[in-house]
Amino acid sequence: MTLATLFLFTALLGFQANAVEVVAEQAVTEQATTETPSDVAPEIAELKKPIYSPFVEMYVLNELKQLRIDQAATKNDLIQQILDREHSSVDRGVAYATNTVTYFFYIIAAASSLLVLVGWTSIRDMKDRVHSLADTEISRLIAEYESRLLAMESLMKQKTQDIEENREEIELTQELQSHWLRAQQEPSPSNKISIYDDILKLKSNDCEALTYKADAVLELDEPQWAASLCRQALKTDPENSHAFYQLACAYTAMNQMDEAIRYLKEALSRDSYLDDIKADPALQPLVEHDLFKELIAMDDVHK
Repeated sequence: MTLATLFLFTALLGFQANAVEVVAEQAVTEQATTETPSDVAPEIAELKKPIYSPFVEMYVLNELKQLRIDQAATKNDLIQQILDREHSSVDRGVAYATNTVTYFFYIIAAASSLLVLVGWTSIRDMKDRVHSLADTEISRLIAEYESRLLAMESLMKQKTQDIEENREEIELTQELQSHWLRAQQEPSPSNKISIYDDILKLKSNDCEALTYKADAVLELDEPQWAASLCRQALKTDPENSHAFYQLACAYTAMNQMDEAIRYLKEALSRDSYLDDIKADPALQPLVEHDLFKELIAMDDVHK
């Protein structure tokens, strides 16, 4: 197998890992951004069984497990091919060196016979020179093949490291997805906070986990804590509209309507939350406030 084939295997492995990562990120984004409108609340209350299927999660886990098995098999195959290539290269090098020395001795024998015939007595000097040339050629060949073997060994280590990094990233994505599924199904705000803490332990700069944790904290009537979490999320992503929205909810709970309106403007400038604002119980005091009515009027004028 040529070096180009090795690169092709590596590219295929990278593509598989990236595809799994994209699917996991899309699943997390869809689950995190899904919100239940109030107009379907009666239908949810009438549900008699879960609307999710555990077989979907099992399918994803099986796919990830199969991917890890395929990667391990590919790694073993690459190592075996590289070892075969190394053995073949060493055999060719030894055969080439042996043939070179043999041909040199044939030349020496022919030259010696010729010199004996013509009566030239400097055979020893010629023999020493030929030996020196043969040693130089053999040393050059050995150094060349050693450099090639070192390059192949370095390439093998790099590919092994890439495979290991992809495996760790897949495991992290799998664990994060499991936590998000648990958080979505958990009705208790305190349990949700614990799950979001587990997510932040795995990925400390996850703005989405911070903002959803702030939402759960607001349900526990801790607006100052929620505001602190939202500011922490904005340090990582200053354009996070959900963080501004949660800040507006927090300041509404603290009865600081001016600050709530300011952050609500920031949220509306980045995303459309108008329907959510009117349906969100946390923002009802703000919706009935004159400042909110002025904001809506100004927004209608701009439109």
